[in-house]
Amino acid sequence: MLRIEIKEGENIERALKRYKRKHRNVKVMQNLREKQYFTKPSVKRRREVQKAEYIQNLRDQEDI
Repeated sequence: MLRIEIKEGENIERALKRYKRKHRNVKVMQNLREKQYFTKPSVKRRREVQKAEYIQNLRDQEDI
């Protein structure tokens, strides 16, 4: 559970912004979506390899 302590005299908008940043960094929603259905480990690995190949391809194109 995320806890945001509001400092004395701190604007509520600033506290909300800190909460949203922490929420995004913890990846709460991403984990919930991933756990909605089961993916086989081989499929996970295949996706990771494809993503790595894609990123490497982009970096190689930048070097050209």
